[in-house]
Amino acid sequence: MLLCRVVPLFALKGRNLPEGVERALGFIPPAAFAALVANDLLTPGMFDAGLWPGAAPLVAAVAVALVGFKSKSLLWSALTGVVVYGLLMLI
Repeated sequence: MLLCRVVPLFALKGRNLPEGVERALGFIPPAAFAALVANDLLTPGMFDAGLWPGAAPLVAAVAVALVGFKSKSLLWSALTGVVVYGLLMLI
């Protein structure tokens, strides 16, 4: 397993990757983050406890997305998510 991580480092040391490969590698972090978020938001039994407990994380995620697109601030997005989710859990 360690070889899978170390060999590319030594094989590519001092070489420039083609622009298309570098651009493609730039999509890996957002794709991995989106997969983690989707996995947490969309679980198979999310509506077993009722409609509202399953929908609350989705509503909070929409609020975070709106604030994130508007403000471009990770801090405001995170605070919005925590506050909206907390308020929705109080309802």
